[in-house]
Amino acid sequence: MNEIKSIVDAYQQAKKDGKRAALATVVKVDGSSYRRPGARMLVTEDGQITGAISGGCLEGDALKKALFAMSEGRNKLVTYDSTDEDDLKFGVQLGCNGIVYILFEPLGLSERSDAIQLLRDLSADRVDAVVLTLFSLTGDTQPGTCARYSGNDPEGFLPPEIFDELSADMKRSLTGKFSATKSYILNGQSIEALIEFVPPPLSLVIAGAGNDVQPLVSMASILGWMVTVVDGRPAYAQTQRFPLADRVITAKPHEVLAQISPDPRTVFLFMTHNYNYDVALFKELAGTEYSFIGILGPAQKKERMLKELQDAGIELNEKQRGAIYGPVGLDIGAETAEEIGLSILAEIKAVFSDREGSSLKQKEGPIHNRLVYAKE
Repeated sequence: MNEIKSIVDAYQQAKKDGKRAALATVVKVDGSSYRRPGARMLVTEDGQITGAISGGCLEGDALKKALFAMSEGRNKLVTYDSTDEDDLKFGVQLGCNGIVYILFEPLGLSERSDAIQLLRDLSADRVDAVVLTLFSLTGDTQPGTCARYSGNDPEGFLPPEIFDELSADMKRSLTGKFSATKSYILNGQSIEALIEFVPPPLSLVIAGAGNDVQPLVSMASILGWMVTVVDGRPAYAQTQRFPLADRVITAKPHEVLAQISPDPRTVFLFMTHNYNYDVALFKELAGTEYSFIGILGPAQKKERMLKELQDAGIELNEKQRGAIYGPVGLDIGAETAEEIGLSILAEIKAVFSDREGSSLKQKEGPIHNRLVYAKE
């Protein structure tokens, strides 16, 4: 989501400066690739690039293809085949062995298929959504990024001939929280669809405004997460101390929930080094269906907090207990504030990606999940 927001911001600036731009999207991958379907890159006519579609080896050639698409004024699909000798230079630099299909869309040509508007809505709303991109592997017609679905009627444009099929498949993708590729028949020809599930960015609420929180905020900001720092001490909860945080709030524990709007992708971290503040906030959160509570400190602290909640007559259900992580962080031997921040963010990322956080050398099969359409 951070990449999408950066692309939207870059396009707005390009539009303000009167520059033409094109959007490059990885729509399909056969075999291995550094980036997966849904990776995007914005290219302006003066060669400015925002985002990435590979590890760096495709960007130079993709710049030329984007400029060509701008000059032609139409969408263009380009195939990079690292299994082919003519394209081998791309595969060697990528360290992969696959075929990557990239769709180039000149922007601002049609209000009906305004890809940036669809992406802008993604970065503005904290809801799960599905983005639809249509392309053809054999024909010249490349519809491009054309629709967005978040639970109501699809926004954008869907071809009337396959409207019902696409709508149903986008709904399944949203409900199942998965991305997929699928083929359809449109006007007697095969058309491909990237049905991309896009959740909102993680929202990180950190209780505590000590010095050890500062590197954590900086790293979370780089990841594109929304960061809120809350503390009961006005001298610590200052925007000057956390310039990269989205919000810095001075609040007592019972005032916190009135100032934020937690959702299923909200993470709470207890890092105040003040047990009474942490346990008081824990009691407030016990009445919500939180997804992740991270407790900094030894395991005994978590057990003490749980006992105090129990003594106060507060019973946590199984789901709530399973969402408590204490001590928070992956076991990477972290010592410094920066290393501890890294271990915490890595565990959060692993949990929300449904991964174990283990070494990739122990993983059997591909690193990334393959996009396979899930039938009913």
